Amino acid sequence: MKTIEITGASYSGIWNNTRAACRCIVIKDDKLLLSYASSTDKYMIPGGGMENGESDGECCAREVAEETGYVVEPSRCMIEITEYFDDWQYVNRYFFGTVTGRAEPKLTEAEKRCRLIPVWLDVKEALKIFSEYGIYAETNEMKKGLYFREYTALTEMLNISET
Repeated sequence: MKTIEITGASYSGIWNNTRAACRCIVIKDDKLLLSYASSTDKYMIPGGGMENGESDGECCAREVAEETGYVVEPSRCMIEITEYFDDWQYVNRYFFGTVTGRAEPKLTEAEKRCRLIPVWLDVKEALKIFSEYGIYAETNEMKKGLYFREYTALTEMLNISET
């Protein structure tokens, strides 16, 4: 497993809080499954925070099903990206996933408010969207960080799948 560290401009130098999450790259017919927050115009690789007693694979599968309605079988963890912002450490573990079925999405209230929906985008289009993280540097540090992380993960994961 490859590990990558990203340090945000707001990092205080010490983290007091940690959040672990699992995310899944699902590609079918050259299309990438993404979660899209239509109210904030943000794309993201499906995934989210771990629950107590849950394995990485269980978290990955649960989060994808809850956000997108797709049931996936995740691979082993391929990349771990650790981000540091303010006094937080965010650990994101990335998996490949294969669709094995459908389920009813179970969105959180926050996901409902941002009108989160599943979308399938051409892989090259998704890479282009995430590659433009720099345009948000002055206006939206959170979106810049999200897109930089997703761009890094996606390019690394695609390199893994080609070897």
